[in-house]
Amino acid sequence: MSYLPQLIEARHVSEFIVSTRFDDGTEKSIDISQWFKGPVFEPLKDPKFFKRFFIEAGTLCWPNGVDIAPEALYSARESSKKRHNKRIERTRKTRRSS
Repeated sequence: MSYLPQLIEARHVSEFIVSTRFDDGTEKSIDISQWFKGPVFEPLKDPKFFKRFFIEAGTLCWPNGVDIAPEALYSARESSKKRHNKRIERTRKTRRSS
């Protein structure tokens, strides 16, 4: 990857899904739980602690020192839960207008 993305915005959506925006305008919702491997990630399994994330130097971070590199987030697949919710909203809007 020659482009090194920088995370510029992150917002909690639900469960362990974070809506992200990068410096090139790319936006996606990512299920962060895919990285919950090993003891350092144990605190993130607590929803209250998980929501304490912040951005530092373009990286998604937590108070216990855990971070997820922006290039890993950038290349991650978008959460299927988010796409599913969008389909439901579109279906409902279509049905109401018919």
